[in-house]
Amino acid sequence: MAMEQACLRELVERGPGTARVRLPVSSRRLNGLGTPHGALIFALADIAFATACNSHGQTAIGIQANITYLTAANDGPLEATARELSRGRKLATYEVRVLDSGERQIAAFQATAYLR
Repeated sequence: MAMEQACLRELVERGPGTARVRLPVSSRRLNGLGTPHGALIFALADIAFATACNSHGQTAIGIQANITYLTAANDGPLEATARELSRGRKLATYEVRVLDSGERQIAAFQATAYLR
């Protein structure tokens, strides 16, 4: 189990208000139709969001998240790229694009974080 968790995702890039995370997709992570499960895609987007919103050295807690699934993913790894849209004194908003191995956007994720 520890090996599975260690291989779950790879942090590709991180900067102030940004993050890029990659996830290999195995047969154990597919839905009944043979494509990556929606919960897996949501979790990847959420990890990118959490990494980006906590990149400023201030604790940020997600308070809202929304995802739109645009199309089924191709075979291969998925990648989520988060970017900060706005950051105020108490709230910050982010968008995350999830791409498949063919670099097609398969999901759009928007989220808000509360800044402690």
